[in-house]
Amino acid sequence: MLAKIYKSGTSYTAEYERVYDEPSEKVWTSLISNEKFKFWMEHLEITDLRKGGNINFHYNDGSGNLEKILITDYVEGKVLQFEWGEDTVRFEITPADTGSQLIMKQILTTITDHTPKDLAGWHVCLLGFSDIVTGETNLLPNDEWEKWYVEYKLLVEHL
Repeated sequence: MLAKIYKSGTSYTAEYERVYDEPSEKVWTSLISNEKFKFWMEHLEITDLRKGGNINFHYNDGSGNLEKILITDYVEGKVLQFEWGEDTVRFEITPADTGSQLIMKQILTTITDHTPKDLAGWHVCLLGFSDIVTGETNLLPNDEWEKWYVEYKLLVEHL
């Protein structure tokens, strides 16, 4: 399911919604586990899990370079929010009728040519995250990102 993009004040918000049959505690544990990050967002490593704490973004290009990302909001078991360049990324987990709901938002300060790339990237990451939560192993085709990039490019063009 594509993210919904809507205007909020002077910025835009891209919102991804995922519903799982798994309890919210399992979704939360999957979200904050460095061991599981490598399967869906291999660049990230939580180093200080709290509001005001840090996440490292490893470039994984052989240089050893990394960027520290500030955690701007944190509620144990429910909310993880952090800076993402000039944008903000927020994960919210809530119990749902049959399991749990994950809402991931990227608050976009500006729409650029790179925006559809970022949105397609998050989409593919969330596909991998779903596999972690459910225990499935759906191998994504090599062109999975390109497929979603085309979809998000069209979506952004119509804003």
